[in-house]
Amino acid sequence: MTSASPAAVFHALDTLDAKAFAELFAHDGNATYGNGPTLEGREAVEAGAVGFFGVIDGIHHDIVNEWVVGNDTIVELAVTYTRKDGRQVSIPVVSIWTVGDSGLIDTYRVYFDVTPVFA
Repeated sequence: MTSASPAAVFHALDTLDAKAFAELFAHDGNATYGNGPTLEGREAVEAGAVGFFGVIDGIHHDIVNEWVVGNDTIVELAVTYTRKDGRQVSIPVVSIWTVGDSGLIDTYRVYFDVTPVFA
């Protein structure tokens, strides 16, 4: 069984490994980023990650605070993005996810404003 721990989630993202990230999701899991459309299903989550990774050169998550309550995980982060021009931009982010009995993510939500990353 794969565990959707914060360490596993942010390692997959920081290594730009869309497949490893998607494998942390239940087959019918979903992800919502900011006010974007919800990505339904593991394949859509992977495709979304591939698309986002294509517009940046790197990403690094620093955990500021972390709370795990039952099946819910809430993580406050400082996330540094490396842009295609090499410039780094850090922004505050909150990620919240719920796991099912399998230990895989059923719902994943990210609250952030990525405008500074692309300004």
